[in-house]
Amino acid sequence: MSSGKLYLIPIPISEGDRDSLSAEVKSTVPALRYYFVENIRTARRFIKSIYPEANIDAIQFSEIDKHKGPDLPLLRNWLKQGQDIGVMSESGCPGIADPGAELVAVAQELNITVVPLTGPSSLLLALMASGFNGQSFCFNGYLPVKEPMRSKEIKAFEQQSQKLKQTQLFIETPYRNNNLVDDLLKCCNDSTKLCIAFNITGSDQFIKTKTIKQWKQSKPTLGKQPCVFLFLA
Repeated sequence: MSSGKLYLIPIPISEGDRDSLSAEVKSTVPALRYYFVENIRTARRFIKSIYPEANIDAIQFSEIDKHKGPDLPLLRNWLKQGQDIGVMSESGCPGIADPGAELVAVAQELNITVVPLTGPSSLLLALMASGFNGQSFCFNGYLPVKEPMRSKEIKAFEQQSQKLKQTQLFIETPYRNNNLVDDLLKCCNDSTKLCIAFNITGSDQFIKTKTIKQWKQSKPTLGKQPCVFLFLA
């Protein structure tokens, strides 16, 4: 029996956006009947939005537990049955800042074909529009929440950026966006350039680059929406 394939399916970053989806996403989704997803409700709604004729009840979903991670034995079983499987995060590209990497690691271990489909990545889109170094950059994920570690890491990454001329990228839990802006303005040098990007590809997309000094003069108020923060010292 032949083994299945693992398809990594990008999801729109902005609610309601379908223009950023590639043709291969739209043609692959209708053919799949097995999925690992971050949120079943979101996944079902997405599938219906691009394939209204889909029989959702015939599709098997495994939701990735936020604490325990994905059901890897189930993945192995589905793949060995020869099933083709889709992986969806809630937005953007699977395996980038979400649990999808664990599923891909198992597929690679089993010598399963992994098929990354093209689609929107907030990190790369923000980097493209920032005006910062796109040849040397580092994605740092989430900063520590508590002090003094939070300030220490911001300053350490700023020093690394200055030494290597390297762009530093971060994300934050949406309800803490404004707190991160405050901490970046407090910890970074006035001459460091900060790019704030949110709702990328949306109708109210915001991507602005200014120095820390300039941001202090016109500090933005960010809502509870996905943001990417980049700086270059």
